[in-house]
Amino acid sequence: MSFIRPLAAFLAAVFTLALTTAAAVTDLRGGELDGFSIGHLPVAIDDRTSVSDFEYEWGDVAFSSRVWERPREGGGAEVVLQVLVLRGDGLTDLDALRAFLAEYHERDPDEWELTPFDNGGVPALHGETEAFWTPGTGVAVEVRDAFGILGPEELLATARGITLADPR
Repeated sequence: MSFIRPLAAFLAAVFTLALTTAAAVTDLRGGELDGFSIGHLPVAIDDRTSVSDFEYEWGDVAFSSRVWERPREGGGAEVVLQVLVLRGDGLTDLDALRAFLAEYHERDPDEWELTPFDNGGVPALHGETEAFWTPGTGVAVEVRDAFGILGPEELLATARGITLADPR
């Protein structure tokens, strides 16, 4: 009986540490971004990956951006994933968002090959390195794999894992 109390205390401490560590890792790897919850992240995001948030404006659209990057051999860093929440009056529907993103990313709209997909009941588009949709008038979400590190399956899984956390 004398070892049960110390064992229980030890197990409680280990359990608490495990929960605290899990919560910290989950927060670093996802969480909320401007009213949206990032619920799935690719396996390529690991303990070498750092995460940063940015806010900026371009073309009367406000951006909230979360960027995951990892160090490159020989120095520097490469972006593994970007999730962007865009807010602006001109983002009225998926066609308006596509036109805006073509200009923003300097893509030829006539040559930008995109495929429709359903994102939780919301019409969306994806290419080889991006997926985007408009969950409501004036708001849009884009997931980017600008360097093709993740591949289309992980890109779409990440996009489908983003849900509305705080309706505005």
